[in-house]
Amino acid sequence: MKANCWTGRNSVEVQEVPDPSILNSRDAIVKITSTAICGSDLHLLDGYVPTMQKGDIMGHEFMGEVIEVGPGIGDGTLRVGDRVVVPFPIACGACASCRAELYSCCENTNPNAGVSEKMFGHPTAGIYGYSHLTGGFAGGQAEYARVVLADANALKIESDLTDEQVLFLSDILPTGYMGAEMCDIKDGDVVAVWGAGPVGQFAMDSARVLGAEKVVAIDKEPYRLDMAAAQGYATINFEDTDVRSALLDLTGGRGPDKCIDAVGLEATHGASHVAFYDRAKQAVRSETDRPHALRQAIMSCRSGGVVSVIGVYGGLIDKFPAGAWMNRSLTLRTGQCHVHKYMKPLLDLIEQGRIDPTRIITHRLPLTEAPTGYDLFKNKQDHCEKVVLTP
Repeated sequence: MKANCWTGRNSVEVQEVPDPSILNSRDAIVKITSTAICGSDLHLLDGYVPTMQKGDIMGHEFMGEVIEVGPGIGDGTLRVGDRVVVPFPIACGACASCRAELYSCCENTNPNAGVSEKMFGHPTAGIYGYSHLTGGFAGGQAEYARVVLADANALKIESDLTDEQVLFLSDILPTGYMGAEMCDIKDGDVVAVWGAGPVGQFAMDSARVLGAEKVVAIDKEPYRLDMAAAQGYATINFEDTDVRSALLDLTGGRGPDKCIDAVGLEATHGASHVAFYDRAKQAVRSETDRPHALRQAIMSCRSGGVVSVIGVYGGLIDKFPAGAWMNRSLTLRTGQCHVHKYMKPLLDLIEQGRIDPTRIITHRLPLTEAPTGYDLFKNKQDHCEKVVLTP
């Protein structure tokens, strides 16, 4: 089969690789009908997530048709011919974390748990196409994929919704929603979102659904800010505006009630000297992540507010404003998305027309042009917001 493979830092190639097969009794094989390039994939492309190996199949946002199921798949759960969306974290459904709906912290699905534990203190769940730190599972930017513990890790789509309407239930829509939900939004709240990429856009949509009075998008790309403005959100371009000052002006000097970091470890900064500082530290591995957005969110949030972090961080950061966090009674919440928890409720919102996931799609390409899609997305060419690939 054809699959998009990591071949080194800043390099992916579509290669011929062996077809996946059933390895465990609860596996299923899915013929991919749609997959996508995620902002998190760029962290792999850029070499910021360790343990990638040449030939690893990329991609953790995918859906398709079940063509084979293992003998351990329970009756009435999953059958050949089912149309499914696959969540990016792999959950066992039975451990303490899964029972608490902390699916991305599953204790049983990462075969490289020892490596993950050394990095993070405790292991994380397995993740498709996301390095050997999270299990080394083949991803979904391919013609076929093996879905692990498939009866617990695939959402059946039984309506006539299109792939594009449901594909993002695999990751970025639940991630954006969880970012807003962690804010405990109350009627009248002002919510500021750092990053107007796909996850940020969905965090904005979710904040509005959950009752925010005003939503503010913060980015530097005019086309991304225009996309947010078209939905009725206020916008701040951090390259020509001091973000904290603008947020104070918008909120009568108090700051936003809730702040969402939808950027993560490759954040940039409007002030060149600040950007240079973190890029230099990152280049010499004095820190692994650039926390501009996180710092700014903490410093901008009103006292007693919530800072929700859904942008991916992989290692260590410098100059974390712990004093501001502690002394102003801020609540910091974060996590890789517990996708399984949100898939069905969000599917209902899509069916009701309250959220339109398709609005962020700007580029549709065949799988064979995946490297072009990565180039467009990484370098923000041709107003690229989201790339969907079709095998």
